[in-house]
Amino acid sequence: MPINFNFQAVESYVHPSLQEEQDEDNRTPRQLFTEEHKELVEKGEKWMKATAESCTFVAVLIITVVFAAAFTVPGSNNPLGIPTFLHQPSFLVFAISDAFALFSSTASLLMFLGILTSRYAKEDFLESLPKKLIIGLITLFFSIASMMAAFGATIYIFLSHPWK
Repeated sequence: MPINFNFQAVESYVHPSLQEEQDEDNRTPRQLFTEEHKELVEKGEKWMKATAESCTFVAVLIITVVFAAAFTVPGSNNPLGIPTFLHQPSFLVFAISDAFALFSSTASLLMFLGILTSRYAKEDFLESLPKKLIIGLITLFFSIASMMAAFGATIYIFLSHPWK
């Protein structure tokens, strides 16, 4: 990422006629820069893939847990199938935070899958991949936070209910 920014910064100071000058091997500054930093691009690709794979695994785990929690709501159901704690505010917190965790972790999963299926061209490292990574990490953070809110609401429901 920072390499293209550095090249663009240097390129902005160089006179336009010199930007296409060639060295003794008939290479332009951009071609030389690309050749010299090929290893760094490969390292960046490996790091990006490893990060995306790890975060994909976490997102899938969260999706699995919150999806199951959505159908096994806290408490029991009455004979009509309506949750017992439906009218308690903590149940509403559980339902909203569980749904938000499901949606945000799914969005996170889609971002990380977008990273894993990217072509990893040098132009992608400038804008596309960093944006996908940031969006993926932010949505993953929100999914973890809302999953913890759903867990807290569930604990509150169970601890505040006068069990017989």
